[in-house]
Amino acid sequence: MNLWIVAAVLSTMLPLMASANPVQDSYRAAAKQENAAFVDFSATRGEAFYKARAGDLSCGSCHGDSPKAHGRHATTNKDILPMAPVANAERFTDLAKVEKWFKRNCGDVLKRGCTANEKGDFIAFLLSVK
Repeated sequence: MNLWIVAAVLSTMLPLMASANPVQDSYRAAAKQENAAFVDFSATRGEAFYKARAGDLSCGSCHGDSPKAHGRHATTNKDILPMAPVANAERFTDLAKVEKWFKRNCGDVLKRGCTANEKGDFIAFLLSVK
């Protein structure tokens, strides 16, 4: 095979492989089970979800307007590390931790659990932050 063809194929595949996120992939599979019409996650919907208010709270109430910045818990005043993986490489690397925080925060803000689609959109938004 021509070396130039191999280089061209790899140059298009590597960015896709680098952007893969196993946690988001698990939500992608769950979203397909929840909704047969599911196509993919949307960073735009994820940003709207991040900014949406439910009563007095939104994600930004504690995490701040910029997901690249440190946040502060609205009740305890405890420091919260940045949400965006570009500013905090450990975000969205451990499914058990991600599920723990989604369960707690979705319950606090929305008074219900988040759907797999909402979780995936949220992560898509935060992965898109540069």
